[in-house]
Amino acid sequence: MPLCASASALLLSACGVIDGVGGSSSSATPKKGDDITVGLLLPDTDTARFEKFDYPLIKQRVAALTHDKGKVRYANAGASVATQSKQFAQMIAAKVDVVLVDAVDAKAIAPAVQKAKDAGIPVIAYDRLAEGPIDAYISHDNELVGEVQGRAIVEALGSKAATSKIVMMNGDPGDPNTARFKEGALSELKGRVVIAKSYDTEKWLPSAAKANLSKAVKSIGLDNIAAVYSANDGMAGAIIDALKDDGVTKMPPVTGQDANLDAVQRIVAGRQQMTVYKSFLLEATNAAEMAVTKVRGQAIEFDALAEDSVDSPTQKDIPSMLVPVVALTKDNIKSTVIKDGVYTVKDICTAQYAADCAAIGLK
Repeated sequence: MPLCASASALLLSACGVIDGVGGSSSSATPKKGDDITVGLLLPDTDTARFEKFDYPLIKQRVAALTHDKGKVRYANAGASVATQSKQFAQMIAAKVDVVLVDAVDAKAIAPAVQKAKDAGIPVIAYDRLAEGPIDAYISHDNELVGEVQGRAIVEALGSKAATSKIVMMNGDPGDPNTARFKEGALSELKGRVVIAKSYDTEKWLPSAAKANLSKAVKSIGLDNIAAVYSANDGMAGAIIDALKDDGVTKMPPVTGQDANLDAVQRIVAGRQQMTVYKSFLLEATNAAEMAVTKVRGQAIEFDALAEDSVDSPTQKDIPSMLVPVVALTKDNIKSTVIKDGVYTVKDICTAQYAADCAAIGLK
């Protein structure tokens, strides 16, 4: 997959001149040259993007920024808090130069972040805002993610929205993004639809979402569920499967997030209403740049990447980059994930989806 697949203005940072990050005369004397080790801790394998896109993109960008001399030490926690804490300790023991961490549990990771700080290793929170003394944060505008999802439901229900019962399937309460997604969604849904049931989903597990959906069906009645707010695509797939198993004849609007390939295919087939496309390219490549500039002590370049500011429960004014998001529907697949090189038409339009692709002009 090409590293710089889109020429939009937003990609200027990610696709800039490689030597520009390492050679600016405006910087202080670099702490290190190209011999950099970036520790990367990702939270789970259920979210397809982490292993398929985020890790490879970060690895590619670190290599490009360091003339192939830098490396990424990678570990995935498999949704286990204990495993991630152990992996973090191993990163510190290995004396990596910087850690990018996408926390399984934002609060539980704080002691490890403090230990890294004590060891002189900067920590950048990736995708999810971690607690503890982190040096920076890069993610998307997570309230906007929820707003986009909630708006999609209201628009899909149209004039029937005010009397329509919906189920909210939120993410893991241990993930600080969950509260932001929910807040954004509620800003669009409250007073515009009837929120009949709302669930938090432990560790974002699709199996937990499916079980909760079955509870909702028993409580509300299958025919009375007008739409399902699903905070991500993994849960959306399980929810749609549960609705099919329960005998739904016409699939209600179901939202998602992450633009997983199977979710895009469900959208093409009309089984999922939408997903939120968060540019993996922008987030991952800029995270790599933040990590490298931090290790090199290039304050001006680092500050240019982290022009936003957010607060965590333990820290104020954290230097941050918030990457924009897009509502992906069957109408803009070409201008989003295909244009950016995330998927090809061939990836999406397999034999099972060929007729659906042809029906929407995707070829």
